[in-house]
Amino acid sequence: MHSVRDIADEIIAREGGFVNDPDDPGGATKHGVTIHTMRRLGLDLTGDGRVGVDDVRALNRDQAADIFVTHYFERPRIADLPEALHATVFDMYVNAGANAVKILQRLLREMGYGTAVDGVVGPQTIAAAADAARPSAAALRDAYGVARRTYYLRLADARPASRKYARTRAGGKGGWIRRAEAFLAPRFHLSDAQFRERVAAWA
Repeated sequence: MHSVRDIADEIIAREGGFVNDPDDPGGATKHGVTIHTMRRLGLDLTGDGRVGVDDVRALNRDQAADIFVTHYFERPRIADLPEALHATVFDMYVNAGANAVKILQRLLREMGYGTAVDGVVGPQTIAAAADAARPSAAALRDAYGVARRTYYLRLADARPASRKYARTRAGGKGGWIRRAEAFLAPRFHLSDAQFRERVAAWA
């Protein structure tokens, strides 16, 4: 069983180093930590009285892991969800914030639970997720992974600038899709043909 710190280290490995892509609403990012997060936390690593791009560049892996464990796992109460969901919801929370929880809440509503879709892991969401996991925690994890992949695809449908994160230049699965499917049983992965058909309408 992976520890939360192990999961955080895996997220950092997926996120990579420093990037400052103008098409990414997150802005300057290193190890998955955005400049917006660093400003919110007041992380002036360079000591110049402001949090800017140089502070993002200065962030190290241990600092990023500390941020993720505290602010993206413990505080959002992901630990209170079924264990099978920990890695995928944690990874998605780093990638998309409270939308990670909203995806789960929408899924639970589709399953018949009266869960509010507010992005907050509270008693209602915890109870519904625990009940939904009882027949098969792995099935709930896979259903979440499919919903997560759908979220990415719909985001790219609506925002052409984001399509490069969902589809490679060669037309294959981009980082977003590979990331979602990393937490899915192989039988639920889209084949290359299915993926190309799904994104065929994109320019």
